[in-house]
Amino acid sequence: MMHFSIYINGSGTVSPQPTPEGQGFDLQPAQYREKYLKITPPDYKKFIDVKLLRRMSKIVKMGIVSARLAMEEAGVTQTDAIITGTGMGCQIDTEKFLNSMLENNETLLTPTSFIQSTHNTIGAQIALMLENKNYNMAYVHRTFSFESTLLDAMMQISDKEADTILVGGIDEITEESWLIKTQIGYYKKENVDNLNLYDDTQTGALSGEGSAFFVVSATPGAHTQAVVKGVSTMYKPESTEETERFVEKFLNNAQMTPQDIDLVLTGHNGDQFFDQLYDQITKGVLKNVPSGRYKHLCGEYDTASSYALWLAVQMLRNQLVPNTISSHDFCAKPLKNILIYNHFRNINHSLILVSQP
Repeated sequence: MMHFSIYINGSGTVSPQPTPEGQGFDLQPAQYREKYLKITPPDYKKFIDVKLLRRMSKIVKMGIVSARLAMEEAGVTQTDAIITGTGMGCQIDTEKFLNSMLENNETLLTPTSFIQSTHNTIGAQIALMLENKNYNMAYVHRTFSFESTLLDAMMQISDKEADTILVGGIDEITEESWLIKTQIGYYKKENVDNLNLYDDTQTGALSGEGSAFFVVSATPGAHTQAVVKGVSTMYKPESTEETERFVEKFLNNAQMTPQDIDLVLTGHNGDQFFDQLYDQITKGVLKNVPSGRYKHLCGEYDTASSYALWLAVQMLRNQLVPNTISSHDFCAKPLKNILIYNHFRNINHSLILVSQP
């Protein structure tokens, strides 16, 4: 757990939603009936040299575009550090390399797919394009990956090792990874209407993909959009009571009560068995707090909480919570504090507190 304020000065995303060039706050979400959600590709040529594009995998292009959007919003051309989080990394290139090994009996292998399959490829490519030789770290902590980037950024800033940092979370979905995880019950097997996701009775979650990056700093400035006041993680709670204590302790350390939270954004993903855990918290320790959901917009993936943070920033900036996220009427009360609560199959639980600057 860490409570140290870092200010978000720019944000960018590439997601399954058709936000203009990955940006904007679309009140008319895209509706799909698919087995998993794929990103709506932006016009990559606006952000990346066409000579480089053909050699880049989808996840690298996603990361570069969302990072550049965040930096443009923040009005910066360089940062003191680049910190990325990914649960599965460059899956397409990993699969290419492994399939090539099988097809060629582990002989005559080209190293390109292997080189581009490592989890730090996205952060490295961003650094190469920016000619950035500063601190560069990639976290691969499954569904704690993005939260780990925020915690590292907080420590870097609190220790005065950096002032402006680019942080992001990114993951992609492939047919093969989807097939594997449906076999172990993680994902739904049949097509799902994403806007009616929470009524679907299939076991598993609706899978997705996306990228979200943020430029954070030690102090607020002219471009400041929001402030992250705290991040905390918990591994394998033994009971709902332990999870409730986790939430209470987090709010106490932030010198807040549930009444100070204007919206709790939960990671409901359509898996009704595990979604019950969110309901128990929103009906328990957070019972009087308006709640909203977001994974029907982006799907479930290891760094989906980065998309939730992007959404929270947009809601604070626009003082608006779309009906597709929450049906609660917010007209009479300004949005000041949003709590993001996510868990992965009751194993990894995380909290992010984001507020108006």
